[in-house]
Amino acid sequence: MQFKTLPIFLAFLLMGVADAMGPLSSAVSANPFMAALMPFFVFIAFALFSVPGGVLAARIGKKKLLLLGLALCTVAVAVPAFLNPPFPLLLAAIFLLGVGTTFLQVAGNPIMRDVSNEGDYSRNLALAQGIKGVGSTASAFLVTAITGLAYFAAMGWRGAFPVFFVLMALALLLVSTLHVQEAQAEVPPSVANSLALLKEPVFALAVFGIFVYVGAEVCMAAFLKPTLETLGLNAKAAALAGPSLFFGTLTVGRLVAGGLKVSARAFFRLSAILGLAGLVFIMTGTKPLVILGVVLGGLGFANIWPMLFSITVEERPGRASELSGLMCMAISGGALVPLAMARLGGGRPVAFVVPALCFGYLVILSMKGSRKAEA
Repeated sequence: MQFKTLPIFLAFLLMGVADAMGPLSSAVSANPFMAALMPFFVFIAFALFSVPGGVLAARIGKKKLLLLGLALCTVAVAVPAFLNPPFPLLLAAIFLLGVGTTFLQVAGNPIMRDVSNEGDYSRNLALAQGIKGVGSTASAFLVTAITGLAYFAAMGWRGAFPVFFVLMALALLLVSTLHVQEAQAEVPPSVANSLALLKEPVFALAVFGIFVYVGAEVCMAAFLKPTLETLGLNAKAAALAGPSLFFGTLTVGRLVAGGLKVSARAFFRLSAILGLAGLVFIMTGTKPLVILGVVLGGLGFANIWPMLFSITVEERPGRASELSGLMCMAISGGALVPLAMARLGGGRPVAFVVPALCFGYLVILSMKGSRKAEA
């Protein structure tokens, strides 16, 4: 690992802070609707600011957008760290955190290419995504664990935010000192010519791949636990053998991939096949096979994002920022695909045909060759 990649890895770790807004929401408000607004405001920021963020990165540079994202996140977490905000102000801060995290994602994924040695981009991005997963888990855990310390316990649900503030400020300082030789944009970017990239099949297919992948991952998060409960597991065992096992395996898979030098295309194909196999096992409704499917699914899901992202960016490095914006916009699949699964009963094994179809598409996509190779 190069020293200059460390600040970028820290930025990926802190992307996970936004994921803590889900577990935190129930502590902020007992009203389910009010609580749901917190993760919603994070999610809507991705839909609104991903493509403009990609355009901005291409115009001002990925490092500057990364710094802007860290600055917005630092201000956002400072609000509950130093104030006991009324709920509207808290939602504004959470939305600002969502915008900042969107910019971190849009800039962080392609800038990893600029700081990586030749041939290391895919595995560094896989490792970065694994570190983001660690950040998500650690941030959610910190929200609960920090209240065990007297000073932070007195702050209630706000107790983790001073820690978040210090880490964000540290990352801002470290990234500001980083020298990055960035790949330059091919043409002056705009939202219109960013969206025009979707007219090229190689990019449209990849963006849709991210859309269905994120949707399938959210399906696993939402419906594994109720599915295992229908198979006879109690709530605690279902949570452990379902989403906890899945995301634990997923994080391990990403961290392991970060230490391997393997063709991104071969790894993408293997990941898609493993993910599809896991989903087929889950669809059997047989408890041992379902749990095996959760493990295979975690390993398969683990590296779809970093491999597909890096493969796509390598097709047109000069448009990396705009492509990143488009692919981050595709995170909206996490809102729409689970609705289709819910229509089939959600927590029933047969309903996993929806994420299985998503992975069927990814398997087909993984069989396509590089446009460069075809040229």
